[in-house]
Amino acid sequence: MVINKITQVNMIKEGSSRIKVTFPYNPTYVEKIAFDPAFQTIKEKPKQVANFEDLKRELTFRKYSPKTIKACIHYNKDFLQRSKKPPEQINNDDIKGYLFHLADERGVSVSALNSAINALKFYYGSVLKKKFIYDVKRPKKDKKLSIVLNKEEVSKILSSPSNIKHKAILMLIYSSGLRVGEVVKLGTEDIDSKRKLIHIKGAKGRKDRYTILSDVALETLKKYWKEYKPFKWLFPGPDKERHITIRTVQRIFENSYKAAGIRKTISVHSLRHSFATHLLESGTDLRYIQELLGHKSSKTTEIYTHVSNKDFMRIKGPLDEILAPKSDGL
Repeated sequence: MVINKITQVNMIKEGSSRIKVTFPYNPTYVEKIAFDPAFQTIKEKPKQVANFEDLKRELTFRKYSPKTIKACIHYNKDFLQRSKKPPEQINNDDIKGYLFHLADERGVSVSALNSAINALKFYYGSVLKKKFIYDVKRPKKDKKLSIVLNKEEVSKILSSPSNIKHKAILMLIYSSGLRVGEVVKLGTEDIDSKRKLIHIKGAKGRKDRYTILSDVALETLKKYWKEYKPFKWLFPGPDKERHITIRTVQRIFENSYKAAGIRKTISVHSLRHSFATHLLESGTDLRYIQELLGHKSSKTTEIYTHVSNKDFMRIKGPLDEILAPKSDGL
């Protein structure tokens, strides 16, 4: 059997059908292909998964955040890899099957499931103009209450860091009700020490807002400023041209609450929840809290009425009335 360096070999595949295979010259490999039964069935190369450039372009045009774009592309890639179909052949049953797979087999949260639905609806509905996608229904959200720290616990957490930069970061999150993604992106020009305000730029929903700057946090910031002398970013990372990462702030908080001996299951976002709840308990109007937090809807802010003890403290339990200690003849 004489074969050139680039050889085309006709092989019989499952009966009379023939398949043409092209490969670089390799005598050992050719002999194995020709005579080894294990190589008698040759599979076609699988089609490459879509790169979703059209999806990325549409999301970018609409000014979605990089995080949202990344999540949207992730769910669409994951879906196509599971369905093993090109986008133009996808139907409603394929999508429902994938969502069932996420909910039942992977056990994803309601939030993650809604993110997947958003991603698929945007691509197949807004980009590819498929109408069937709008038949997909959303699961009901879990009605969970936020975990709130009491003021003593907050004090312990804020006192834990010995590093003035770490202390300043946590103080700003709590005292101004910041999201972790907001505190890392603060610029030095965003701090208005005279008016005692912080300018939050391009927050969630691409909205700007102002929030309060406490006297205690301002004093801590002045000490930090004197020691670190930040230039562009208020809290720069190792590379001064880049801000500190979200993951770094999360680690700072984790180390602080563990050092403080807090046993609750909390995250750095709990400081923001605690800020809102403590304001409500001190008598601040819900509308002002909504503005400080940057909530689009008042319904989002109203969740703090369920975790505040402002009204609960006025209620006297029946056990206290039944077995309350009696005074001596008074």
